[in-house]
Amino acid sequence: MKNIKSHFKFNKQERSGIFFLLFIIVFLQVAYFIYGYYSSDNSKSSFAHDLETQAKIDALKKEALQKDVVKIYPFNPNFITDYKGYTLGMSVEEIDRLHAFRSQDKFANSVEEFQKVTLISDSLLGVISSYFKFPEWTKKSNTSDIGKRNSLDTSSYSSQSLIKNFSNEVLVKDLNQVTAEELKSVYGIGEKLSVRIVKFRDRLGGFLINEQLYDVYALEQETANRVLSRFKVFNKPEVQKININTNSAYEISSLVYIKYALAKEIVVYREVNGNFKSLNELVNIPNFPTEKIDRIALYLTL
Repeated sequence: MKNIKSHFKFNKQERSGIFFLLFIIVFLQVAYFIYGYYSSDNSKSSFAHDLETQAKIDALKKEALQKDVVKIYPFNPNFITDYKGYTLGMSVEEIDRLHAFRSQDKFANSVEEFQKVTLISDSLLGVISSYFKFPEWTKKSNTSDIGKRNSLDTSSYSSQSLIKNFSNEVLVKDLNQVTAEELKSVYGIGEKLSVRIVKFRDRLGGFLINEQLYDVYALEQETANRVLSRFKVFNKPEVQKININTNSAYEISSLVYIKYALAKEIVVYREVNGNFKSLNELVNIPNFPTEKIDRIALYLTL
């Protein structure tokens, strides 16, 4: 017993050593617990941060996909450009037939005439014809003169003769001459929209085609259609076209449809790839409004 008890007897120095040893063990245990606790919190916050980042990435991907989709607006099929025809699914031959027909100053004034000119397939016509926007006056002119023209091909009428016949039957003013006050007579057009339409027309230097009315900010399609039933583009302004191969970014940005940042990208693309060989190359430039290239092309040249 004396030998056993001797193992549990410690002098003052030994007791101090044992105390510090226990203190170190307890300290390490507490430190390990605290480290594990905060490490767990950090992993949770890191996981939450990863979810937030992934959500942003998904949103950017969705936005990019939406930009890649070409939105189709109502349009007059007589003014289909090469690029527009390509996005609609038309073949090169079909587009060339339409351009050859238009070069004779002729217009297709119905879906049937358009198919007769282009020889487009019934299946494709069924898809894109719902977006065709023929001027209302051509329909009225065709029905009222059917007795006079039943033996003639309506495609042989020039735009000038159609406008003349229409102006004798229905009072429609030139969209490039109408005032803001007259625009307010159309249902859905108030003080702000009427002024906005006139300002947009002035910035363009005048409308070249009726479809440019759809580009007015905050003007709904249905309301624009009502305006076009009362006002049409009869007298087109003379336009000094911008040469995208020689003009500066500042000069290119003078066009309403092209902001300065986009104009700079056009110039950079030109410097890297050489002069543009076709206006359709513009669609290769990031953020270019491809859905409006048919209107923008009216103001550009090579």
